Amino acid sequence: MQFFRLYQYVVPTILFPICYWLWLIRYQHDHRTTILVLSIPILFSYIVPGLGTNWLKIWEFHTRWRLGRFRPQHGFLFGTATSLFGLFCLGFPPRDFGLLELVRSGFIMGSVLAFWNWLYDVHAIRVGFLAVYNRAFAENRGPAAVATEYCPVFFGTFGFCYGVQIRVCEYYLVELGRVDLFWSLLFGCQAIVLTGPVIAYILVSYLTTGESGLRSYREESSAEA
Repeated sequence: MQFFRLYQYVVPTILFPICYWLWLIRYQHDHRTTILVLSIPILFSYIVPGLGTNWLKIWEFHTRWRLGRFRPQHGFLFGTATSLFGLFCLGFPPRDFGLLELVRSGFIMGSVLAFWNWLYDVHAIRVGFLAVYNRAFAENRGPAAVATEYCPVFFGTFGFCYGVQIRVCEYYLVELGRVDLFWSLLFGCQAIVLTGPVIAYILVSYLTTGESGLRSYREESSAEA
C-alpha cells in the first residue's frame, strides 16, 4: 500500500517535468509537438477514468485526496508513466513512415501498456488501494480476474492508438513541419482514444459475458454484505 501512496505523488511532481524535458529534447525544443504527445494520455486519463469512477461507479480509489471517487492528479500520473513508455519503447522517428511502422508502433505500445497496467491494477486491487466493481468482482474471482476483465483490451487498445498517434504527429509536425495541423491532430487524436478503447472493451465484454461491462456491482456487493 505504501508504494501506491508514494507513487501517485512522486510521478506527477518529479517525473512529469523530467518527462516533458525528455520529449522536448527528442523534438529539438519543439514545445508544440511535445504538448500534443503528452496531452493525449493526460486528457484521456482525466476524462475516461473520471467518468468511470464518479458516473458509472465502476472504479474507486482509496486515497486521501479525491474528487468523489477520483484522484485529482490521476491524469498527470497515468499520462506521465504512459508517455515515458512511449518515449523509451518507440525510439526516435524512423525515416520510413508507412503502414508497417504504424502497426509496429501501435503493437509495441499496446502490448506494453496492456501488461504493465494489468500488473499495476492487480496489485493495487489486492492491497485495497483500487476497487473495481465489475462482474469478476461480484463473483469473488480475485484481483487477477478483476483486472483481466478490462485491462488487456482497454489499455491494449489505448496503447495501440497512442503508438500510432505518436508516429502520425511526428510525421506531420516534425518531419513535414505542418504546424497548421496541430489543432486537427489534437482533437482527432483525443476523439480516437476517448472512443476506441471504450468501444473495444464493450465489444469484448459482450462477446465474453453478454454484458456491456459498464454496469457497477458496487451496490449489490454492499447490500449482500
